[in-house]
Amino acid sequence: MSVSIWHNPRCSKSRQTLALLQDQGIAPEVRLYLDDVPSETEIRAALKLLGIPALALVRRGEAQFKEAGLTKDSDDDALIAGMVKFPKLIERPVVFANGKAALGRPPEDVLKIL
Repeated sequence: MSVSIWHNPRCSKSRQTLALLQDQGIAPEVRLYLDDVPSETEIRAALKLLGIPALALVRRGEAQFKEAGLTKDSDDDALIAGMVKFPKLIERPVVFANGKAALGRPPEDVLKIL
């Protein structure tokens, strides 16, 4: 089984999710998404797998949310463009496995796709 995680080592939920995967005997491919920024296509694919709108994947409390001119009423295209430009806006972690995706909030949520 191939498992990957969009990971930010400075985020406690991301660290907890990675540790949970490792405790399950899984060595996921770790993508440091702040350095290796997902493309618009990759974000759209993740949203489809997660089954959520773009707003649900955006960290609205970040200063860059306002800096990008985004609001809770912004359309998906604007929100996705904001996440590409400012990857810190992407909620983390996102885990991919078995053609599915899960947001590790709480970390245990990723277990349902394994």
